[in-house]
Amino acid sequence: MLKSQRLAMLPIDSYDLDSEFSVVDHHDYGGEYDALTFGSWSSHVLANGSGVESDDAFRPHDGSLTLTELGRQLPGIMSLVTDHFSLDRLQWVRVFSLRDGIMTPHVDFLEFAEPGTRLQIPLRTSEESLHSENDIVYHLRRGEVWKIHTTDPHSACSSAGTARLSLCLDFSGAEEPVEIRNDIPATESIRIIERPEATEAEIEELLESGRNWTPATMRSAFRRFAELHFERHAHAAATFDWYVEAARRAGDADMVAKAEAYRTYCIGKRTYGEEFVW
Repeated sequence: MLKSQRLAMLPIDSYDLDSEFSVVDHHDYGGEYDALTFGSWSSHVLANGSGVESDDAFRPHDGSLTLTELGRQLPGIMSLVTDHFSLDRLQWVRVFSLRDGIMTPHVDFLEFAEPGTRLQIPLRTSEESLHSENDIVYHLRRGEVWKIHTTDPHSACSSAGTARLSLCLDFSGAEEPVEIRNDIPATESIRIIERPEATEAEIEELLESGRNWTPATMRSAFRRFAELHFERHAHAAATFDWYVEAARRAGDADMVAKAEAYRTYCIGKRTYGEEFVW
């Protein structure tokens, strides 16, 4: 059963955002989360605790929400936020961009004592843009407000040529509901993507690919493992089981250790500021 929840639908067509999408498309990204992404994925900070847009490493904070320079350039997107959400518990406002890319299955908030509440609202998306949670793959439509279940393995991918842009709002507190104002009725059911089971031959081909790995290629090789989870009915965590087994077939103990360490970093345990080094 899907643990992430669709909370509301926003009247996003009431906002003229196309020119602001172009600003995001051309905005630089510092690469804070490169260890978790393949292809073109980037995070753009509109508001945080410091007001510095290059301060893009998520962490809870006790201060007030402060606009960054980028946030000041995007008044329409920020109006969407302030028109529909209270700022009392809101700590971070970001836009995630994903084009021809994929996020590694991961668990958020491993670095912190308790999780917050993360909402995502697609601003620009297409049918090729998908999310996953455990063994479920689903599509977030434009304007839908989703509470993402962040403490189970989850992922996102998009094969579209135009970047998917998703507004990400992080609130303090995991239990208290987030109030949403001025929403509109959702007219379509939640879209779950059905995928066929992987065949033994498909899995075996994936595992055998490890025999051709080198320490220099094993990072890029992971993308195919993450993609199969979106194409075939399989748990997100199985991506790492396959990856570790493929590393074993490479016959290199250091590569096996690296694959196991990557699984731990993504879905097991990591510390704040920890960087994964391939």
